[in-house]
Amino acid sequence: MKKIVQNLKSVFSPRTVAIVGASATANKIGNVLLRNFIDGKFPGKVYPVNPKYQEIAGLKCYPSVSSIPGKVDCVIVATPAETVPDIVDDCAKKNAGGVIILSGGFEEVKRYDLAERIKKTAETSGMPVIGPNCLGVFNPYTKVDSIFLPMYKLERPRAGGIAFITQSGAVGSTVLDLAAYYGLGVSKFISYGNSTVLDEADYLEYLMNDKETDIIILYIEGAKDGRKLLEAMKKVNKVKPIIALKAGRGAGGQAAARSHTGNIAGSYLAYQAAFKQAKVTEAEGITEVFDFVKIFHQPKPKGNRIAVITNGGGVGVLTADCIESEGLALAEFSEETKKIIAKILPSYGNVANPLDLVADAGVEAYGKAIDAMMADPGIDALLIIILTQTPPIDERIIHVMTKASDERTKPIATISIGGTYTEAYRKILESKGVPSYNSPNAAVKAMGKLIIYSRYCEQLKKAK
Repeated sequence: MKKIVQNLKSVFSPRTVAIVGASATANKIGNVLLRNFIDGKFPGKVYPVNPKYQEIAGLKCYPSVSSIPGKVDCVIVATPAETVPDIVDDCAKKNAGGVIILSGGFEEVKRYDLAERIKKTAETSGMPVIGPNCLGVFNPYTKVDSIFLPMYKLERPRAGGIAFITQSGAVGSTVLDLAAYYGLGVSKFISYGNSTVLDEADYLEYLMNDKETDIIILYIEGAKDGRKLLEAMKKVNKVKPIIALKAGRGAGGQAAARSHTGNIAGSYLAYQAAFKQAKVTEAEGITEVFDFVKIFHQPKPKGNRIAVITNGGGVGVLTADCIESEGLALAEFSEETKKIIAKILPSYGNVANPLDLVADAGVEAYGKAIDAMMADPGIDALLIIILTQTPPIDERIIHVMTKASDERTKPIATISIGGTYTEAYRKILESKGVPSYNSPNAAVKAMGKLIIYSRYCEQLKKAK
């Protein structure tokens, strides 16, 4: 299996791609796939495969994979389930680099015979097979895109450091669309469906050594080998943070998961225990996945002492409550910090944490307060509340926050609550890598998860 995992490079970084089931009919899966590579400007060669055509979209069409001249690195299969085992056999004879099977109709409908044939061929040949019953992969670095959802309906995110492993294509496509909307960068997207040959543990192992990946998101319904998954999570999470979302927590969800991919969801308590043992960060929903992954791009804090800056006292108090409820601490300002802050505040202001800059505070006051707190050794992280509705706040605040984030001195996150105008600011901040939240609870919880992981990494260093 180790050899198969290593060979995944052919799927993620191919020079040649064959699309079996390619079609000249618009909106058919085989046509969408072909358009993905043409319109996405894939730099290598693309070979449509379908015995019904001589040519599609100006490209010569081949009757089979084995009839293609030269090396074929990646084969994408979108044909009826009954035809797939023979196609995989043909790929193995061709010595293809790897196969992505998008087709459904295998374990999830109890066609274990078809699945077993695919698995046997893959293991005998050492050829990696992703799927079946999946969306396959997306790699913005190499322009590989086997997602059969049109680009005008599902925006593709830019290249970045977030890898996403998902058992569900539907959940995966939603996360991709949201990542693109918020300007988050993706390194690899892997939808693996039934995990007939390779499972989530194998993909974790691969991504651990992937130079383009910094953070891994794992959406899982049910693992075939729980022990293997636990060991992989323990190993990988020491190197790169894993944010996990487990579906199928209740009886109804577990039954749905089994009919979805043919995998048994198993006891949620067992998965929860595994996440804790591996020190994996668990999210409770898609919203929390994004809340957590944003903050994990920030530098690791040295402790749990948080400073709060606000231009609205009430939101500062709510944030302080959340900090206490999450078991974190409000930082004590140094004497030097207090002196600097006293000069920033109007005569009626108070030097305290949370620091209320008051409603008439401008962008300059934020910048000076942030600089002072970044230099204070008694502060580990900053939560910065920006009520964009106040008259002195304008677009210059984006530059101040981006500068503080880019300098990577201490982790920061912003909290802005409001409607259309506020959300527009938040979206710009997130596109520039500044974690932004629309509630104190979400921001504090995310910062707490980063602090927990940072503490774990520090323990690992001391143990060496």
